Amino acid sequence: MVESAAYLRFIVLVPLAGTVFNVLLGRRVSRAVVATVACLAVALAFATSLRAFFSLPADGALIDDAYSWIRAGSLNVDLALVGDRLSVLMCLIVTGVGFLIHVYSIGYMSHDSDVARYFAYLNLFTASMLLLVLGADLPVMFIGWEGVGLCSYLLIGFWYEDVEKAKAGMKAFIVNRVGDAGFLLGMFLLFWAMSAHGNASLRFADINAAAPSLGVATATAVALLLFVGATGKSAQIPLFVWLPDAMAGPTPVSALIHAATMVTAGVYMIARLHGLYAFAPRALHLVATVGALTALFAATVAITQNDIKKVLAYSTISQLGYMFVGLGVGAYAAAIFHLMTHAFFKALLFLCAGSVIHAMGGEQDIRKMGGLRHLMPTTSLTFLVATLAIAGVPGLSGFFSKDEILSAAFTGGHYGIWITGVATAGLTAFYMTRLLVLTFYGVYRGDPLAYGGIHESPASMTIPLSILAVLAAVGGYVGVPALLGGHNALGSFLEPVLGSHEAHMGAVVEFGLMASSVALALAGIWLAVVLYTAAPDADEQLGRRMGGAYRTVAGAYFVDALYGRVFVRGAVGWGRALWRWVDVGLIDALVNGTGTAAQRLSASVRRWATGNVADYAMSLLVGVVALVGFLVLQGLG
Repeated sequence: MVESAAYLRFIVLVPLAGTVFNVLLGRRVSRAVVATVACLAVALAFATSLRAFFSLPADGALIDDAYSWIRAGSLNVDLALVGDRLSVLMCLIVTGVGFLIHVYSIGYMSHDSDVARYFAYLNLFTASMLLLVLGADLPVMFIGWEGVGLCSYLLIGFWYEDVEKAKAGMKAFIVNRVGDAGFLLGMFLLFWAMSAHGNASLRFADINAAAPSLGVATATAVALLLFVGATGKSAQIPLFVWLPDAMAGPTPVSALIHAATMVTAGVYMIARLHGLYAFAPRALHLVATVGALTALFAATVAITQNDIKKVLAYSTISQLGYMFVGLGVGAYAAAIFHLMTHAFFKALLFLCAGSVIHAMGGEQDIRKMGGLRHLMPTTSLTFLVATLAIAGVPGLSGFFSKDEILSAAFTGGHYGIWITGVATAGLTAFYMTRLLVLTFYGVYRGDPLAYGGIHESPASMTIPLSILAVLAAVGGYVGVPALLGGHNALGSFLEPVLGSHEAHMGAVVEFGLMASSVALALAGIWLAVVLYTAAPDADEQLGRRMGGAYRTVAGAYFVDALYGRVFVRGAVGWGRALWRWVDVGLIDALVNGTGTAAQRLSASVRRWATGNVADYAMSLLVGVVALVGFLVLQGLG
């Protein structure tokens, strides 16, 4: 059942109106008005999303056909928004977490001179993500898809006066364009295939319904091309390299991009097209494999990072890998479940990191921190909650969502992926506890002169931290497994959209799987506490012992350097060769040669124009003789 709901458009339009206000009037009003308008816009979008949530039909959706957009041959695209259980849940996550980040930004950006531009970008980012999740078809989704890509460039490079920060924004934009090329090719191929079967539609409902008729080969090709786009937006192997550099932007931007918005776009897109991927089993297996490898790869790199935001960046890449594992094994609801819990604890982690950086005057090196829990009790406590949640400690949100993905992988017979996921869980607990201990516990290791100035952040920053800490703690109780006496309410809620994927196993097996992942997580926590409490410089000692191997891991296996050598330098080399041989050697030669020939011809002709009457008479005589000679020869012929 589908019900008309014209108010869905306001979920997107209200944050967009906030952008317009701050672009046009932001420099003419006070900072308080700028921040209030931006926060109020997201709050109204959240309220409208709540209205849609409580208005959802039992087994249907809300639809808002705004207007007819494209009419070209057999292609008919309406700018339509759909509010079903999946998209409305995503809207609540985006606007709810996004609102807290907006409020936090008031305190964090209090000393920045260009808050109007900052909040304009933040509102535009939110509007783009909401359009992405509400779009009823691929073209409308693609508008939001490109919108978040543009906004990531603007926000990552927000402090563009710093060349390195500007380059980080450009890098994110370019890498995402590579993925977007795959997305576009997949969309074109899908439209061609749908048209060939008499249904020239790109609406998600029509695609999922028509997937069986497309054939396995076509469905697989489309699924793989779209997955290329997902690896770009969601920072999976091989297109993950932009996300660590995205730390160049303000920390609230990192929280927004890495928690609830842009990086989850690829996960949402595949979940939305679950009907298509169900008929492309090879593509699904690749999704799961790439997700597992990315999760393990990023976790190993996170262990060696000393920048507090870089640790969280690689953690985000790793946790996104878990979500793709869930998608790849067919547990779509479990992937969305982890997307939701990750939005809570990862936004909290980034905002806590921002609180620390704010208090320490911009310092991000955890080797120069320590002992901050006494000076920043709220930040320390909320960071502890988020760390335990992402580590998978029983009772907190990450435990429930991560366990559901791992159980689905095991029951689906993906044992290698399950082992990789469990190993990653242990590594996650280790590197996050390492980050916690080195930042908040032990003794202060930074500049002694700066110690006296370290203080807790203002209420505008700590209140969002406290709210997110509660969500990170209890957010998983919407998916308590039956083994623990609960009911997967979120899975049941999403079942009309994503279908059901129950992990059928005995209680003993399920308990054993749960216990193994918890045991590894607790072991990782214990090892990090013992190691870094006793020796905060343990990493330096390990680096000296391992030498090149440690530097390889710390350098993210030099993948970025390899890309720079092969693609960046290769592109520059080809560009220089084309410039030398085509631009200068061919085009410039033709243009300049034409000019030179004209000059030489005019120079030779100019010799006749001496200004002497006798010379002109001689020229006339020569011309007459030549003409007479020509006519005589013509007559003789």
